[in-house]
Amino acid sequence: MTAFAAALDALFADAHLARDVVYTAEGGAPSLVRAILRRPDDVTGFGEAHISSQTTRLDLRLAEVANPRPGDRIEIDGDAFLIQGEPVRDRGRLVWTVELCPA
Repeated sequence: MTAFAAALDALFADAHLARDVVYTAEGGAPSLVRAILRRPDDVTGFGEAHISSQTTRLDLRLAEVANPRPGDRIEIDGDAFLIQGEPVRDRGRLVWTVELCPA
């Protein structure tokens, strides 16, 4: 294990940064995984206008979720979400970032 992977494991183990969520691949069984939740405002330009919208993004470790796909389900504190769009891996190929929409 690299030093970066060990540091990442420590971040995902931290109760202040990460939380348990239930991940269910489409047609699969639910599994409990650790995730880091981010809810930034996203600003999109449309001509001269700028539109601000709330987003929900989640970081998942590749070691726990090998291949997330659009349509897979995530439950956070009893609220259900679906992965929308293509998940993106980080440069080190250790973390998936997925964008969520309410289910």
